Amino acid sequence: MKENIDAFLDAWPSIQEGIVVTLQLTAGGALLAFVLALALGLAARAHNIVIRGSARAFIEFFRGTSLLVQLFWLFYVVPLFGYLIDPVLCGILALGLNYGAYGAEVVRGAINSVPQSQWEAATALDFSHWQRLRRVVFPQAWAEMIPPLTNLLIQLLKGTALASYILLQDLTFEIDQLRQTTGNTLFAFGVGLVIYFVIGYVLTLVMNALEVRAKNRLGTGPSLREIFSLAPSDPRGLEAAKQ
Repeated sequence: MKENIDAFLDAWPSIQEGIVVTLQLTAGGALLAFVLALALGLAARAHNIVIRGSARAFIEFFRGTSLLVQLFWLFYVVPLFGYLIDPVLCGILALGLNYGAYGAEVVRGAINSVPQSQWEAATALDFSHWQRLRRVVFPQAWAEMIPPLTNLLIQLLKGTALASYILLQDLTFEIDQLRQTTGNTLFAFGVGLVIYFVIGYVLTLVMNALEVRAKNRLGTGPSLREIFSLAPSDPRGLEAAKQ
């Protein structure tokens, strides 16, 4: 066991570099996926059949094909046409396109879940379409879409493990190097399991905080301060409930 620990300490600087690559892929892929999800989710609701049809075709194509195959196409096939893509950018593009397609369905469903009465109320206030969407509909839809987007973010994090197939020295690559050094598969991938869990849990906490804030702004949930406060935020309400 001591030899495994010593090997881990020796490999820790390289593992840290792998974590940085994994975080770069996660952040870049998530940002691209979110932008695409918003654009495609809204386009899929458009009245124009060309816009709606194009969005649906894009969504179904990237949802219906393997992330690994998309990664290989960007890294190995596109250069055949004379376009070389940096491996990190290639990973970000593949992750963003794939999970952006899944996220588009989340956005579309969340917007559709907003009651029709909210749209009608905004229309009665003489808001334009984009004003209705930005001021009334999207804030409500945003609170609903955060939980499924959190799941997609964690899936995206785990999807970065495929980056080692395009010669990126990410966390999975460095963990495999540790396995080869120690000869102990259980120890090496146990370390990788813990590191991935910690990163995923931190991302989940951040997304949970966003959800709490979104619901609090709608008046449907407590604030972060109230959640972390040791004292009850509404003592009168608690006393009334006891009575």
